Amino acid sequence: MVFDPERAEIRFGCGLSPRIAPVASLDAMLARLAGPDDMAARFPIDGLAALGPELDEFRKARVARRRAKTDADRKAAKDRQRDVHRAFRRRAAQSLSHSILRRVMAEDAMRERLTAFWGDHFTATGKNNLMKNVQVAYIEDAIRPHVTGRFADMLKAVITHPFMLGYLDQNNSVGPGSKLATKSKKKRGLNENLARELLELHTVGKSGPYTQADVRQLAELLTGLTVTREVNFAFQPGFAEPGPETVLGKSYGGGKPAKLDEVLAVLDDLATHPATADHLARKLAVHFVTDAPDDGLVAHLAARFRDTGGDLPAVYAALLEHPAAWSGAPGNVKTPFDFISSGLRALAIVPEHLPTGRRTGMRDALLTPMALMGQPWGQAPGPDGWPEADIAWITPQRLAARLQWAMTTPFSLIRLLPDPREFVTTALGGSVPERLRFAVSAAESRAEGVGLILASPAFQRM
Repeated sequence: MVFDPERAEIRFGCGLSPRIAPVASLDAMLARLAGPDDMAARFPIDGLAALGPELDEFRKARVARRRAKTDADRKAAKDRQRDVHRAFRRRAAQSLSHSILRRVMAEDAMRERLTAFWGDHFTATGKNNLMKNVQVAYIEDAIRPHVTGRFADMLKAVITHPFMLGYLDQNNSVGPGSKLATKSKKKRGLNENLARELLELHTVGKSGPYTQADVRQLAELLTGLTVTREVNFAFQPGFAEPGPETVLGKSYGGGKPAKLDEVLAVLDDLATHPATADHLARKLAVHFVTDAPDDGLVAHLAARFRDTGGDLPAVYAALLEHPAAWSGAPGNVKTPFDFISSGLRALAIVPEHLPTGRRTGMRDALLTPMALMGQPWGQAPGPDGWPEADIAWITPQRLAARLQWAMTTPFSLIRLLPDPREFVTTALGGSVPERLRFAVSAAESRAEGVGLILASPAFQRM
């Protein structure tokens, strides 16, 4: 292995910064990950516990509006809904701002990249304008606390989080033979969404050793996982399908009444299954290194995952210690969020530089550009998350949006931009193409020079 401090920051972190010295060694990278989560403390993001009362208030206002018998009552309920929407928009703007600032100012920037990776692996999105603003809270609750722990613990936190249960309609899934199904006049059915994604995307993978029968049995075992009106997680034995279920050859459940422990047991087994190790090893290698990773690197990661029972820091160490991870070949194309945040990190922005209003500066500087680049904030196209392939981000329209952002937004945020002849080294380190250095030296203004650097192919890749 040839450790490279600058490559460490670019490929495994959030990019170079004039404010933060590149990490000195592999041991230092791992020590930072093992240390306290300073960025979460400095730039807090509300979890679902803080949002739950407002969501419940919105639900109550919606019911009141539907049942209103006078125009005055209807207007009052509508105004309550509007006020909740406004509060959520303010929270959403702060969440985006704090997500950016964590990346811009983090010393342990790999933690930010890993949080985004696992958040994408366990993609969940809101189904309406209000719930779209809850996605960051879900990641803060279920993903970030477990990034440096065991995969099994992260999996259980995700699968029991109200946001994921609502996204995949698990809150409406009822066992055909459950007490609720047999006594209720309203037809309630089994939903296989969560079971299918749990196997296909979250654990053993599409090529894993499961069948449709496993999906069905797992879906029956998961009945009972639901969400209360107050948007809290609950396990309802009356929703659960009675009898044991067989998943990947092992029997679970059958106790009376059904218990949450039976669900947690299958999650533990799926989290440590050999096929899960293979699936996650390839995903990590693809995300951090290249679309076509070295087979030896993937095998090394999978072996470490299996040997440690899914201890994630040990898996990260396996990634960083393998020579293929430090290849000098160009890395992956940055996603729009990676591109924008690394650009702002190189520019050393401070909180005062970021706009705070979602409808004004935040929209123009961040939200609209990200959408034009192909990655609207918090709106992944499906449960499999954002595409990893470079070709997904390299289209004429999306490249044009990157160029437009690079040429205009830095100057709109920071009126006194750095000298491009110095900034090119700040942003790219020691690997500056000579043609780019020449173009920057000939730029007619600082804004143009900085834009050329951020829009350059060299800066677009990890």
